[in-house]
Amino acid sequence: MSTSRIASRHHTLRRAPAVSLLAVLAVVLAGIAAFGGGAGTARGDVPPPAPGWTQQWSDDFNGANGSLPSSADWQIDTGHSYPGGPANWGTGEVQNYTASPDNISQDGNGHLRITPLRDGAGNWTSARIETRRADFKAPAGGALRIEGRIRMPNVTGDAALGYWPAFWALGSPYRGDYWNWPSIGEFDIMENVNGINSVWGVLHCGVNPGGPCNETSGLGASRVCPGASCQSAFHTYRFEWDRSVSPNELRWYVDGQLYHSLDQSRFDATTWANMTDHAGYFILLNVAIGGAFPDALGGSTPTAATVPGHAMLVDYVAVWTRGGGGTTPPPGGSSQLYLHSGGAAGDAAGSGSTVSLASADGANHDGSPHSPQVFTASGITRAYNGGSTEFDLFLDAGSVVANGQQIRVSYDRTGDGTWDRTETYHYFATDPVPGYEHYTQARGLKSATGSHGDLAGGRVRIEVWSAIGNAPSTLGTGNQSYVRIPFG
Repeated sequence: MSTSRIASRHHTLRRAPAVSLLAVLAVVLAGIAAFGGGAGTARGDVPPPAPGWTQQWSDDFNGANGSLPSSADWQIDTGHSYPGGPANWGTGEVQNYTASPDNISQDGNGHLRITPLRDGAGNWTSARIETRRADFKAPAGGALRIEGRIRMPNVTGDAALGYWPAFWALGSPYRGDYWNWPSIGEFDIMENVNGINSVWGVLHCGVNPGGPCNETSGLGASRVCPGASCQSAFHTYRFEWDRSVSPNELRWYVDGQLYHSLDQSRFDATTWANMTDHAGYFILLNVAIGGAFPDALGGSTPTAATVPGHAMLVDYVAVWTRGGGGTTPPPGGSSQLYLHSGGAAGDAAGSGSTVSLASADGANHDGSPHSPQVFTASGITRAYNGGSTEFDLFLDAGSVVANGQQIRVSYDRTGDGTWDRTETYHYFATDPVPGYEHYTQARGLKSATGSHGDLAGGRVRIEVWSAIGNAPSTLGTGNQSYVRIPFG
């Protein structure tokens, strides 16, 4: 295999997972043996939870033939990059992603269909979608399971060169930044290239190049699909993040068979925290054409022999959690309040944005809000669960030295204008290196007044300001910063 650098799915160069001669031979032999199987059919519904698991979200793609996936659940990525993000999605892939039903639609038989196409001039189009929710996370002391039943594009050999289907998840801080990969984490639940009868599962984390995840390759493993080939039949691809064991574990399965696992002891504390101590993950489905990974195993792709029109079919995608001290509430709940530009706090927005925090102008405003950004949620009726406030603010001070940001959270239990509980946390000193950081409750309480109690039509006010420093800072909003209040 070439030792040249090749791109990751996002924006940084990545080498394909190492493939030994024996592994390639095994894939080829398995492909010859797995000649039966057929295309398979849609299951028709998401399977019921396994004992002890609770379904948090799902889509079984039961829409009409030619319809787009639910806009309430999914957003469609278009073009050759995110706005302001790396070109060609950072991977060297050649297709233009569209929202055309020709490239992405439900088929009326319980499938989502993502179809790469090529026009007469040789230009490729395809599709990529991601969940609006970006809070899929293993609960403390529990586990997360993300699963999809998928038939890869049914094309092999030279006709498949350049095909790159994938089912994966990215850490929520990636939205609105697009340059913080791989520190925010990436779980590749199913990857395949060039019609090879194999599934790859990969973790990306840490720094690039090198680091604990061996970037730009990531930490991956692959295996032949059980029974019928990956391309000729539906298979179930599953990823689990288990916080109920020590050390915590990450696991990859195909058709219930474990083929890759990693545990927390392999990583330093900062790498693990950057990957896990944020709001959660969003899920993606796409079929790319060409780029680093296909090129690594098939030369320069696509080629004149590559045949367009072979769709990836997705029967369902579902998310379950098990155990722990509760899960991140779904949109519509009022325990996890995302900060919105404009001063509201509530459900996660579809994409990230930012607001500016005014400079402290060289004064010390530690503990006293100074020109704060204020976010308010009202009309909350929930019982106090005995816990404490948690938060994750996405902050950047650029290359400025000695800036520090601070948060105060206040609770008006009945909405009568009286703040019954006010909590001010120690400020967070941002570093002078461009790039976002995470300010969490781990900084500790500076002061607290009053007491908690049940909310009955109550309000929560969140104030964020510059406590020290001589320059403004940037606060992520939308789906990037949140406060989790201790109410069930």
